[in-house]
Amino acid sequence: MSTDDDHEAYMERAFELAREAGERGDGPYGSLLVLDGEIVMEANNHENTDDDIAAHPELALARRGASELTSEECERTVMYTSTEPCPMCSGGMAIAGLGGVVYSVAAARAAEEFDGDAAMIPCGEVFESFDHDAEVVRGVREDDGLDIHREYRSV
Repeated sequence: MSTDDDHEAYMERAFELAREAGERGDGPYGSLLVLDGEIVMEANNHENTDDDIAAHPELALARRGASELTSEECERTVMYTSTEPCPMCSGGMAIAGLGGVVYSVAAARAAEEFDGDAAMIPCGEVFESFDHDAEVVRGVREDDGLDIHREYRSV
């Protein structure tokens, strides 16, 4: 997996994608896939604009990765995402065989902060349930990630 400096730079791009989604009227979530140090795919949330409850960026990228990358490439791929993937997305990431995930805001922290559903299953537990050994890096620039949620909750 990349260094802390790389995590910061990739997370900044995930934040930009999250802001684009928030400005469009979708929840502020953005994600990217990094393969061997290169950004190979990007996505952001489209739940509202596509009227699709499954239009999460993490699931979109897991699906694209599974269809466009080899299984060996998927194993070397890391997803950077502005907020911890939900169980649906984490399951898709495990099935796709992605090698890891780096996120900013933990789902439990977002729920605590914004009176949301605290019954989220952490992505690492979902990976374990699929017997998927993916590296998980938590809390990269968490305060910045929370600020993005605050900004688009007030719109």
